[in-house]
Amino acid sequence: MEVFCIFLRIFAEMKTKTIKLEQTDSTNRWLRDHREDADADMTVVTAAFQTAGRGQGTNTWESEQGKNLLFSIMVRPVYVPVARQYLLSMTHALALLDTLSCYTDGFSIKWPNDIYWRDRKICGTLIELSVSGGGIASCIFGTGIDVNQREFRSDAPNPVSLWQILGHEVALDDVLEKVVSHMQAGMELLEQGCFEAISQRYHAHLYRREGWHLYRDSGGEFEARLMRVEDDGRLWLCDSDGRERSYMFKEVTFCL
Repeated sequence: MEVFCIFLRIFAEMKTKTIKLEQTDSTNRWLRDHREDADADMTVVTAAFQTAGRGQGTNTWESEQGKNLLFSIMVRPVYVPVARQYLLSMTHALALLDTLSCYTDGFSIKWPNDIYWRDRKICGTLIELSVSGGGIASCIFGTGIDVNQREFRSDAPNPVSLWQILGHEVALDDVLEKVVSHMQAGMELLEQGCFEAISQRYHAHLYRREGWHLYRDSGGEFEARLMRVEDDGRLWLCDSDGRERSYMFKEVTFCL
């Protein structure tokens, strides 16, 4: 408890700017367009509704207006090497997991950056990185957390919300406050160079971190166990024949 209180005093020194929008096409796009105005260490933009919110690739994000938490966070992590940029995704995923774990248990991180409750997706993030002069100039995390939505009508295979888990509504501002606080904590650890500690904790909370499971790549389905995730984001699996396989984003699918 003493260590936690010390950390809180350190995090309070981080300059964080929060902007609340009623509606926008995309909070990520809004931050990109206003990048020059964001002079804080961390800039947070939330929207009650996004008209063009999306996930990885061509995926879209279903969200009933005013029911879920839609936000983007921009940081300027010049202290993170480009070759180890996935540490930023690890840090953000841990902040989300820690936030949701304040309400109940059963959460894990599904590679590359989704948050799952058991076998259902509650949270997704789209990350946009800007590199300048061989270093990371800025990083934007665009996140959607299903909080108070009671019913999902899209063809998404496995969505779940906090309301469906808990049986009652949760204040969106409370969830956001926790995310920002945990994110500040994670960025402080990154700045201090605690890369291995972040990676170890990320691995400890990975979805399917134990046992054998089905996956699918361009060659079809296969059974494998999860080995590790590199700091550049590469996923390593070991199949049932003992062969190690490595994948970058979108090169392998988890069979649910």
